[in-house]
Amino acid sequence: MKKVSTVFWVSVALLISAVIAGAAFPEGLEKAAGNVENFITSSFGWYYLILVSIIVIFCIFLIISPIGMIRLGKPDEKPEFSTVSWFAMLFSAGMGIGLVFWGAAEPLSHFAVDPPLAEAGTNSAVKESMRYSFFHWGLHAWGIYALVALSLAYFKFRKGEPGLISATLTPLLGKFSKGKIGALIDILAVLATVIGVATTLGFGAAQINGGLSYLTDIPINFTVQVIIIVIVTVLFMISAWSGLGKGIKYLSNANIALAVLLLLLVFVAGPTVLILNLFTDTLGTYLQNIVQMSFRIAPLQAGDREWINGWTIFYWAWWISWSPFVGIFIARVSRGRTIREFLIGVLLAPALVSFIWFAVFGTSAIDVQQGGGIDLTKLATEQVLFGVFSEFPMSNILSIVGVLLIGTFFITSADSATFVLGMQTTHGSLNPPNSVKLTWGILQSAVAVILLYSGGLQGLQNALVVAAFPFSIIMILMGVSLYKSLMADQKELGLYIKPKTKKKEQAAS
Repeated sequence: MKKVSTVFWVSVALLISAVIAGAAFPEGLEKAAGNVENFITSSFGWYYLILVSIIVIFCIFLIISPIGMIRLGKPDEKPEFSTVSWFAMLFSAGMGIGLVFWGAAEPLSHFAVDPPLAEAGTNSAVKESMRYSFFHWGLHAWGIYALVALSLAYFKFRKGEPGLISATLTPLLGKFSKGKIGALIDILAVLATVIGVATTLGFGAAQINGGLSYLTDIPINFTVQVIIIVIVTVLFMISAWSGLGKGIKYLSNANIALAVLLLLLVFVAGPTVLILNLFTDTLGTYLQNIVQMSFRIAPLQAGDREWINGWTIFYWAWWISWSPFVGIFIARVSRGRTIREFLIGVLLAPALVSFIWFAVFGTSAIDVQQGGGIDLTKLATEQVLFGVFSEFPMSNILSIVGVLLIGTFFITSADSATFVLGMQTTHGSLNPPNSVKLTWGILQSAVAVILLYSGGLQGLQNALVVAAFPFSIIMILMGVSLYKSLMADQKELGLYIKPKTKKKEQAAS
């Protein structure tokens, strides 16, 4: 491990200590994480809502600004991956398991269990459930990823900086970005990445367990979930060994193929016309109410505020904790694209796909619940999707495809994460050593096991919110640093709203 940095050793030491402490004192870990999570959500909910909204506005500004013509690389550089493979990789890394886990469960919960505002089980709750699902998985989620990814790609491929979070702060910190302060920033990014990915792996293991229990007599318990994590860890390490151009690329393409297959099967087997109608109606109400939802904090309604903390603030924290991992990965595969092309691809296209996904699976879940054949609210969250499938023709085939999709998303996310963690801890190397990737693969799986052991799904959510908070401050600095550097580029290249100059044409070429 000659290429590893201080960030690697410090991060590994901290995470091993956390794993040992979690194994020895699981109840203490759960209680501590829960207390910190309660403090953050109750005291800083306003901060999360304002921050994420500003990030979305900033991304939209860059899309419509002449700055959008700046290329992430040399002026004549072409993208490394085709548009289809690029989209497949960024989507698989950015959402993956989460969409499958929550695609049916979240709209069902908003409709039948705990709606944001409406009375449970009503038509108003149906519309509300879909609108808030779109909100949680739409522009705000991908705006967070886009900011981190754009900062990394811009400074790496245009400015020649290392592919590190700390390197994006050079315009603000100067030489300090390469010293102890820079190392601290990268350690925080590594810790946020490991917690974010480990949480998602925990969700994935729980849902694979839920699917297998529907198909077989396998019980739902911690032991089975550990076995699933071990098996998948071996598989994604084999993929990680083969490198970015083979393992992750092929798996990402397979993910998209399986996801499209499952989507089409459910669309045809489910309430097709209702899906199309709800998608159209919800897209309109989402766009109509996006400002109000973005800043809704319910300061005088304790019940509503609790809902916002448990859903919206949790999601914003989840996306922030995932942003170092997803951001570095998206940056790595986005070389050669213009800022405008990059942001449209990262911000708008995946959000639209997420909307379609929730329209199909969420509407199907609500329709099954209203049909009365099965009460989906009695099922564990990880089993809701398979409960929906049980009411459809070819239910076993749907469940098998669903388990396969979760498995491939699981492998791709973990595979991508080992690559990204390797980059972050080897001075930004674009091809980190396999020994480093192996270390991170084992560690992130170990953290997933400990989080499941200490608090189950609630423990996973608590850990996310705690890990995201310090990195959110770094995101603010990244945005300011990126804006400062882009303004300098804009002035140098003459990128203003006026007839093209030679420099402007060269930047856009």
